[in-house]
Amino acid sequence: MNKFRTKLLLALISLIIIGLIGLGILLGQLFKSYYLDTYNERLDKESNLLSLFIENNGGVNSIDQQEVMEISSMLNVRLALTDTKGKILFDSGENTSNINGIKENINEVLKEKPKNETKLVEHEKYDLHYSWKPIIKANEKEGYLFIFTKISELKKAYGQIWWILSISLLIVFIVFIYLGYRITVRYTKPIEAATNVAIELAKGNYRARIEGNELNETSMLSTSINVLAQNLQEMSKGQEIQQDRLSALIENMGAGLMLIDSRGFINLINKGYFDIFQVKSSDSLNKLYYEVIEQEEICNIIADVFRTEQKIRKHLLLPLSIERKYFDVYGIPIIGINNVWKGVLLVFHDITEIKKLEQMRKDFVANVSHELKTPVTSIKGFSETLLDGAMNNQDTLEAFLSIINKESERMQSLIQDLLDFSKIEQQEFKLNIQDFDLYELIKEVITMLNKKAISKDIRLELEFKREELFIQGDHDRLKQVFINLISNAILYTPPQGYVNISLFEHEKTVKIHVKDSGVGIKKEEIPRIFERFYRVDRARSRDSGGTGLGLAIVKHLVEAHHGNIMVKSTLGEGSEFIIELHKYLD
Repeated sequence: MNKFRTKLLLALISLIIIGLIGLGILLGQLFKSYYLDTYNERLDKESNLLSLFIENNGGVNSIDQQEVMEISSMLNVRLALTDTKGKILFDSGENTSNINGIKENINEVLKEKPKNETKLVEHEKYDLHYSWKPIIKANEKEGYLFIFTKISELKKAYGQIWWILSISLLIVFIVFIYLGYRITVRYTKPIEAATNVAIELAKGNYRARIEGNELNETSMLSTSINVLAQNLQEMSKGQEIQQDRLSALIENMGAGLMLIDSRGFINLINKGYFDIFQVKSSDSLNKLYYEVIEQEEICNIIADVFRTEQKIRKHLLLPLSIERKYFDVYGIPIIGINNVWKGVLLVFHDITEIKKLEQMRKDFVANVSHELKTPVTSIKGFSETLLDGAMNNQDTLEAFLSIINKESERMQSLIQDLLDFSKIEQQEFKLNIQDFDLYELIKEVITMLNKKAISKDIRLELEFKREELFIQGDHDRLKQVFINLISNAILYTPPQGYVNISLFEHEKTVKIHVKDSGVGIKKEEIPRIFERFYRVDRARSRDSGGTGLGLAIVKHLVEAHHGNIMVKSTLGEGSEFIIELHKYLD
């Protein structure tokens, strides 16, 4: 902005200089003309007086030369008298060096007979200003009177005029420069401040303001720019807030989002999309969708939206890495003002878990129906047989009633497990936390199941370095956990096998290993053994009266204690269940 002030000041100085020079030339010429007119008027008067004096004293031939010399000296001029032919009769300066030049001027006047009786003659060697008058005697020209003056006096007068003008113009120039500088500073400084603030506003710095509250012609400009800056700052702040909210919403909406413009280029992809499809923004943004998206089903949805300009919703099963996931895909056309086509918005909702839960619900209903159908059918069949007359046979009656009782117990066990499982899954389910001896609890469970192990010729062993191990937890629920695990180990272990329970104490946790030499579990079945009603060996489990809910209940109870359960198994070599529990629950 200093450059602008300098340019403005230079322009002002240039105008002042040009104006003053023009004014000086005009005034100089006016003063010169005025001085020359005054000088010529003086010469003319002197010429008239001298010519009248000579005429009154008898003419040219009767003049007293001594008297004329005194007059010449007194007037500080050079006088010359000539006849009508130009012959010099008297010259008060006849001893000067420019006598020949005077003769030439006299001859020129007499020859040309100019109207003006004054003339300025400038030569290389001399400059003269002279005036002439004819001498009249008896109404006839007797001769001429010439008055010569030195031009140096005229030049001296001109020099004084120009000196005075130069000094005056210099003073005026200095005053104008000072006033111009003050005026320039006064009016350009607010403009500079306004320009600087405008530049900052253009850069996006809406906090910039014009300082100073002077009440002058530029105060309205400063006030307007400050109000504009404040409004822009408020608008920017509001836009930033809205942008942050929109960005946070888009990035954390829990679904994948893709925005495609009207030309088919991908403009926006959120974090949810990156997490789902494991792609990089540099590989997708600002590229055509059909060159980037590998899934043909998604490309077809986008193409359909472009073609129909209608909303489209589809459920897709897409292979991602090593798994397959279900997605609820929305394709929405974006149409702006005046029906201007903007592009397509694609939203991906991962419904894999919902599908799994739906499938689990279907499996649960089918499994429960199947599990209940078998004992109900058995009870109904044996009851009808007894009613048809078999009850009259005492042996048949006792056998059928025994079967009916066994099936009833199986139904009761299944219903009880369902009630327990339902209670554990409820949010209101709470553990009865207390301090107890885990070693004593497991010994108690082993005592309960030892008879069952002996009947199958299975060794049931407990290993621990000490005789006590106190932890915090729900005594009854953990007892249910170990009963299920050890019972399953005995169930799936053939005769002359073993079931080994080992306890390991760490600083903050304890680990319980339940290892058997049973039939083992296939590798692909291990992830599913904790599902409801899932059985590794369905025939063995059903014959033993198992419900298929035991391991699901175990997993939920262990997780309710903030613990973990893991499985290691090899088919035909046995299995090992590892439970990790915290000593103290916060």
